[in-house]
Amino acid sequence: MTLANRIGNILIKGLMHIACKLDIKELEKVPQKGPMIIIANHISFMEAPILYLFMRPRRTIALGKAELWDSVVTRTLMNWWECIPVRRGEIDMKSIKECFSVLEKGDFLCIAPEGTRSSKGTLNQGQAGTSFIAIKQLVPMLPVVHIGLENFSKNIKRLKRTPVKIRVGKPFTLILEKKRFNSDERQEITDEIMRRIAVLLPKANQGYYADSMHLPWKYTKEQEFV
Repeated sequence: MTLANRIGNILIKGLMHIACKLDIKELEKVPQKGPMIIIANHISFMEAPILYLFMRPRRTIALGKAELWDSVVTRTLMNWWECIPVRRGEIDMKSIKECFSVLEKGDFLCIAPEGTRSSKGTLNQGQAGTSFIAIKQLVPMLPVVHIGLENFSKNIKRLKRTPVKIRVGKPFTLILEKKRFNSDERQEITDEIMRRIAVLLPKANQGYYADSMHLPWKYTKEQEFV
């Protein structure tokens, strides 16, 4: 990490404390070592710096839409935070291979399965690409949710701090009886992964998954923290 990177991280961390009232105590539950896939809801651009900056020194690599590399400012931040660019709407094998590499090195890979932000703070349906990575790697997964960031834009315009709470669930693993899955099955696995996120949210924020929370766990099994 360069000196400019360190100084930039300190400044951004300070600004986040000014703009938000952060309740991040549950990040202490996150294991100290990987490999692990962190799955999170996607509400705001603020999520990546929260996980990257406040989980240090644990190395957490997140995915980011390729368009973020088009601007000098956001490209600098994405490179500082070691994000992996992904082209949405297509099978991006380069990005997938980079994800595999992160996990093979024993680091944390952070994925927002929805693929795009939900400005209302409610869950959209997850994209099946998440299950593709999870099936291929079979490492533990950890649900982490952000509650309150949907109010950030409104509050910052009024010069108000935004209360933001982070909740961390239990790690879980996939239980698979075969190695190959069709697209419908991969979506079903992704939906179950998303329900692991949904259980940490208030019912009003469960969105697409609010009516399926009664379903049994078919593909996943919780683990105890180690």
